[in-house]
Amino acid sequence: MPDQSKDLFTLPGEDGPAGEFSPLADRMRPRSLEEFEGQEQILGPEGVLRRMIESDRIASMIFWGPPGSGKTTLGRIIAAGTGSRFIHHSAVTCGVAQVKEAVKEAEESLRLYRRRTILFLDEIHRFNKAQQDALLPHVENGTLTLIGATTENPSFEVNSALLSRVRVFVLQRLEKEHLGRIVDRALSDCERGLGNRKLSLSEDARDLLLRACDGDARAALTGLELSALYLEKAPARKKSREITVKVMKEALQQRLLQYDRAGDQHYDVISAFIKSLRGSDPDAALYWMARMLEAGEDPLFILRRMMIFAAEDVGNADPQALSVAVAAFQAVSAIGLPEGAIPMSQAVTYLATAPKSNASYLALKNAQATAREALSEPVPLHLRNAPTKLMKAIGYGEGYKYPHDFPYHFTTQQYLPDALKGKKFYEPTSLGFEKEIRRRIEFWKKLVEEEKKK
Repeated sequence: MPDQSKDLFTLPGEDGPAGEFSPLADRMRPRSLEEFEGQEQILGPEGVLRRMIESDRIASMIFWGPPGSGKTTLGRIIAAGTGSRFIHHSAVTCGVAQVKEAVKEAEESLRLYRRRTILFLDEIHRFNKAQQDALLPHVENGTLTLIGATTENPSFEVNSALLSRVRVFVLQRLEKEHLGRIVDRALSDCERGLGNRKLSLSEDARDLLLRACDGDARAALTGLELSALYLEKAPARKKSREITVKVMKEALQQRLLQYDRAGDQHYDVISAFIKSLRGSDPDAALYWMARMLEAGEDPLFILRRMMIFAAEDVGNADPQALSVAVAAFQAVSAIGLPEGAIPMSQAVTYLATAPKSNASYLALKNAQATAREALSEPVPLHLRNAPTKLMKAIGYGEGYKYPHDFPYHFTTQQYLPDALKGKKFYEPTSLGFEKEIRRRIEFWKKLVEEEKKK
């Protein structure tokens, strides 16, 4: 049984051997809701999580949000605010044995000290079904309070049994004003921050840092700390206390974009890309394409989605769109990156500015639905192949009209099964080339009507 005389919420820098040697991001970790930046939607005066904390009615929950949005910090603040023991595990290294040990400690804490235990499980999406199931009874009976943290959509990564027993809070990426206050506080704080170093941060360097960290508070503080270290390591004759843009660039080198090829960002960014193409915004589409490529996305993945888009969202409004997308796929397959980005850009701008129609896609969905309902409808006799005398004798192919034998290479004839006669799936729009297709269909309708009058 762990020593209960010491508050397990103790943070690096507050006590213990880590002290001033802890990273700045750890030392500046907020200790209370008053210090916490962002997430007003759940922590504002009327926020549901704030009410839960202040009323000491904490239930098991999952924090879903991007890196550096405050998931772990919130877990610690909740533990401190409710006087609970805090056990922190990462699902990457934690197994069923560690879960059982945490449960045992939680039971003893309740029995001996009437003190609740919060099990904070980082990257809970990495727990397999057996590990998640091991938590279920103890979450359900209140032996411990589970706080999970994940950057992945828990709807997909957490099994339904556990998900039904927790409340999911969505944390948003921090805005620049939040990050700005966090950085400014770290610069001026003499106890936990860099205040004793009397450093200044130029406006341009500050703006660069806030943009580069992309909503991640941990990254912002790490960048600031690296900048301070860069100044310290400079030769004596070049010593300065101002962090300039040049210093910041040297410290940051290159901040990778927030984009996980296996996670939500992967799907969110490709979704934004496709929706920008569909919305006929070539500038936004190019930005999302460039962002994916800069983050290391496979260009062929992007191009496969572009081929689908060309058929689904442009369709016959511009039949050339699919050819352009396929040609770009072939070009990039042959030449690779970085030069392959050039035909990609050409294809993106073409698709974004092409007239749009999803009529072919809708026709497919309608036809598929009908086919599922009418899988056994017989093929009309006049449409059947008749390669043998027997087939001809029983009427196969009889009465078929060869369109090329008629004016305009068209003749009225039934092609659908009898039960589906007159059914319409494809309704072309009046945009782009589909305007011409629509005109042709209307012309054929007139020929049919004239044929009926004869």
